[in-house]
Amino acid sequence: MICEATGGYETAIVAALLAADIEVCVVQPARVRNFANAKGWLAKNDRIDARLLAVFGENIRPRLEVSATPESVRLREMLDYRRITSEQITELNNRFELASGYLKEGLEVRIAALKADLKNVENALTAHIAAHPELAAKAKRMTQLKGVGPVLAATVLAYLPELGKIEDKMVASLVGVAPHPKDSGTSKFRRRVASGRFQVRNVLYMAAISESRSNPILKTFYDRLRNDKGNPHKVAIVAVMRKILVVLNKLLADPQFSLA
Repeated sequence: MICEATGGYETAIVAALLAADIEVCVVQPARVRNFANAKGWLAKNDRIDARLLAVFGENIRPRLEVSATPESVRLREMLDYRRITSEQITELNNRFELASGYLKEGLEVRIAALKADLKNVENALTAHIAAHPELAAKAKRMTQLKGVGPVLAATVLAYLPELGKIEDKMVASLVGVAPHPKDSGTSKFRRRVASGRFQVRNVLYMAAISESRSNPILKTFYDRLRNDKGNPHKVAIVAVMRKILVVLNKLLADPQFSLA
């Protein structure tokens, strides 16, 4: 079975198919449309789209979705709620700066309530992971890497079930931290990252910022990219993100892998 990503509307049907042991692929609509253009299929309606998806799947053989456990699905829902709450706090804090009088008082009450709600969901996240041995073991293993805290560990567990099961380059590509070349003949252009699972990438970015300053190994790696090779800050930070992700992949894939 193959379907297009539709901003989350595909989630329920994908979960139902996986629960019924039916293999399913979720592909980006842009990939399918580019494939159609390459085939010269310019017409578009529901019947043509269905046939197009079938032909795309037969020819491209996209990656199969990995079934998530019920506890991982629950964890993802909790993290989604945490992210929404955090975004609301940021939005209201921005409004609070220019507010006065009744508006300021109301915003202050609302921000305090949201912060308390955020604390509650973070406590619930910790309790949920601790209550499930497999999640707890993986989280403990990942937090062996300095700089990987509870939020990053939980995010990886929820949104990247493939971690520890596939090769490093594929994991980096899934998250969107794998630089892809865009060269032509003798022309060499700067490699760029694209797409990927933004939930993991956003949290990983904050971890990379912190660890490029405090983790001795990653700081040395970051400084070498910046000072010795002259890479821009963002390029070096993405490289640190990729390094963290690769180490986490090895930690989960190999119980004998040691950071020492």
